[in-house]
Amino acid sequence: MKVSLFITCLADVFYPQVGKDVVEILERYGCEVDFPTAQTCCGQPAYNSGYHQNTKAVAKHMINTFLEADYVVSPSGSCVLMVHEYVHLFQDEEDWRIKAQKLADKTYEFTQFLHDVLQIQDVGANFPEKVTYHCSCHMTRLLGVKEAPIKLLEQVQGLEFVELPNKEICCGFGGTFSVKMVPISEQMVDEKISHIEETGADVLVGSDCGCLMNIAGRKDRIGKQFKVMHIAQILNSTKSGE
Repeated sequence: MKVSLFITCLADVFYPQVGKDVVEILERYGCEVDFPTAQTCCGQPAYNSGYHQNTKAVAKHMINTFLEADYVVSPSGSCVLMVHEYVHLFQDEEDWRIKAQKLADKTYEFTQFLHDVLQIQDVGANFPEKVTYHCSCHMTRLLGVKEAPIKLLEQVQGLEFVELPNKEICCGFGGTFSVKMVPISEQMVDEKISHIEETGADVLVGSDCGCLMNIAGRKDRIGKQFKVMHIAQILNSTKSGE
């Protein structure tokens, strides 16, 4: 099975290890992974800010970049959702809408691909820590990926999973929202951190680097001690205590 990795901006710049973990897990299960070097930002910041014409240029480039891919897999539910949004972006341009739909049909968030396409739940990971999971908004509400990450975490040896109270509430990131609405965003992430602390978890896990960056940045600023990790890092862990 041939898979093209869509790394996303944040993983590429701030979380390269997440990309490595994704590749190692996929290759472990027989996937042939390539990395189209022409890939860029998916266009989500511009799209969410209302600059749809600017986004179209980016979207066309991404569609062409992944044109020959059998599957496209990304460690970000939010960015995968944006790829699916290309269909709506080009609703008045039939040729591009068809191309966008073809890309959307073969583009998956990482845990979604493991669970739904490869039909894997137990990846043989070992992570003896108490863990809770943050449900990112775009991935959960719009992309509809809810069960896959939880099913995968529940099979990790030694991992104690505890559900996050008010898990459906946004962490306050929201891309440009956290830049434009700083005081509101700060209050939202503080509320999220208080719920994480309620669980007594050692590690907060998520599937979107944007949310994780937002929560990790705030918890470091206010001196909280829990760790923040991407789910790919957990699923690729084989050492006790990591």
